[in-house]
Amino acid sequence: MPPTPQKKNLFLCLDAFGTLFTPTKPIPITYAEAALKHGIAINTPEPATQVSSSFKSAFKRLSSEHPNYGRATGMGAEKWWAKVIKETFTPFLDPNQTFPKYLVPELLHTYSSRKGYTLYPDVLPFFHMIRHMKTHRVRHGASHGLWPWDKTIVGVITNSDDRVPRILSSLGVNMGPWHHPVIRASGPKDREYDIDFTVLSYDVGVEKPDQRIFAAAEEMLDRKLKDASMASGEDIRAEEFEKIYVGDDIHKDVFGAQDAGWSSVLLQRDAGTQGGQGYGLKMENKGEETGEGGETIRENRLVRQVGSLLDLCAWPRQVSERREVPPVRYVYIKEEVPEHRSPGQKKGGSRSPK
Repeated sequence: MPPTPQKKNLFLCLDAFGTLFTPTKPIPITYAEAALKHGIAINTPEPATQVSSSFKSAFKRLSSEHPNYGRATGMGAEKWWAKVIKETFTPFLDPNQTFPKYLVPELLHTYSSRKGYTLYPDVLPFFHMIRHMKTHRVRHGASHGLWPWDKTIVGVITNSDDRVPRILSSLGVNMGPWHHPVIRASGPKDREYDIDFTVLSYDVGVEKPDQRIFAAAEEMLDRKLKDASMASGEDIRAEEFEKIYVGDDIHKDVFGAQDAGWSSVLLQRDAGTQGGQGYGLKMENKGEETGEGGETIRENRLVRQVGSLLDLCAWPRQVSERREVPPVRYVYIKEEVPEHRSPGQKKGGSRSPK
């Protein structure tokens, strides 16, 4: 779907895992280290490899028997993950060895908070930039040239269970209280959030690239705007917003959003660096290859691609000038953490969940 530059408002949605945050270290390594700490010895040259294989088997079986992280059968995500963890490590128990009591709680805590994940270094600077642009508009009554939209609403659309808002909050992202399908009218009206609301496959019941999860986000936008209109008396409509989705998966994120009628951007951080540096907004032909049941599907589409979230500042210029923006390199400057900031809030970082 071609962009519509006449629109003055932006509905920007982001993927979570691999786009905003990433694991602090490879998950199989953390699992293997936790097992050893709790008395499970994995006597192989590469214990993380064995743990990874066992984890994949457990994950596949539980996903088949209790889909959508257990939500489909009423199990719920926490019990579902507990069963995955137990099935992962049970094959490594010695005869007559009981399963360690605290292994499951430790891993559940690790992968529900900043203990297991880290933000990419461009994330907080990007949200800081958007907040600055919003403040500029309020004070001066006009949008900023770098970020020309009059209104910006930010959401997260992710294939995940209900841990994502907690993880992002623990990493210092200012999360709004709304999530699909709930709009909490009692939430603070005058408070600005980094992320206004979240849409989880766990709640919607389908995963990207299914168009219904993008439709759920559109529903959230519409309900939030109606709520805001009732409070302010200003008539704000969802069709006045350009919808852009940003993610790191070409099929689920980029093509999925395009098929749902959104503009989309592929976030492909520089190889060999933890966070990647910006290089402007590029347009390339991207191919998709998906193998299912022996079939291979090949498709080429024109894809906008960035190396950093901050590169999205080039979007309006590219749209207005109808050309590729010259490469730009961004350098992330680590800021000192103010004393009043909570322990979970920090600048910089980089990595994501499971």
